[in-house]
Amino acid sequence: MARIVSGSQTQGMTNRIAGTIGYMSPEYAMHGHFSVKSDVFSLGVVLLEIISGTKNTRDIQPGYTDLLCHAWSMWKNEEPLKILDPNLLDSIPNNEALRCINIALLCVQEDDELRPSMASLVLMLTSYSTPLPVPENPPLMFQRLVTYTPSEQMVSYTIGPADASLITNVHPR
Repeated sequence: MARIVSGSQTQGMTNRIAGTIGYMSPEYAMHGHFSVKSDVFSLGVVLLEIISGTKNTRDIQPGYTDLLCHAWSMWKNEEPLKILDPNLLDSIPNNEALRCINIALLCVQEDDELRPSMASLVLMLTSYSTPLPVPENPPLMFQRLVTYTPSEQMVSYTIGPADASLITNVHPR
């Protein structure tokens, strides 16, 4: 993206999308819109990867949804510590892990206006007295839904809400 953006540019649009799927913000990946909040999104993905010990771009497996959808699901079910890397369980206090997960989910919100600025992120990460907002909505991502049928193997990629309750299953006649 650095080659596409000029030195002082903070937002814009491009027809040439470049980057790694899973790290690109939805507005950039789908529409070519980029801003300083695109980097915030990518940072949120990296934070979730560090916290969980899981790559967001791992190979597709049956029943697998991406890391962001999984993290959001655990957050909604009030079980966010379930995404924590087992190697970190004894080395990080639960309140710090929860704070990192909260910050990461703020970074990957669907609406880029709801994502914090980089300056706010620095404050959130360095000052425990700074109250954190609650993430308002799930990230809209390339949700990887893997479907296997007896007659053929088929992998389907859908773009839709991370909340599985909002996904409609379509069945052929």
